[in-house]
Amino acid sequence: MTLKTVLLVEDSPDDQFMGKEMFRRAIKDVEVVCVFDGSEALERLAEEDFRPDVILLDINMPRMNGLQFLQNYGRKNDPTIPPVVVMLTSSEQASDKAESMAYACVKHYFVKPLQKSNIEAIVEMLDAIDG
Repeated sequence: MTLKTVLLVEDSPDDQFMGKEMFRRAIKDVEVVCVFDGSEALERLAEEDFRPDVILLDINMPRMNGLQFLQNYGRKNDPTIPPVVVMLTSSEQASDKAESMAYACVKHYFVKPLQKSNIEAIVEMLDAIDG
């Protein structure tokens, strides 16, 4: 699978910038769409013409945090073709990781900052899912 579209759910403009740059350097022609919280992410995902290949999700955000997003996303998302969720957060708490990984759509849990090796792992994972 070619990684074409990433939804980056991140409230820090600096982390959004870094995420975009890391993906653009690693993958030619990738589109990184940024939103500031889980509520905005759900709004984007509700758009019929928007289907990212992967969602990078922070935990600690205002309005709707990453764990609240996962609770809502699980109820509203089409279960037959869910985009893969990868946690990208500053939280190293085992409880946050366990709670995140309990959702079937969550495939990785990375601690910030985003690394080139994280992007490589995402691409490998998507390739394995695609078969």
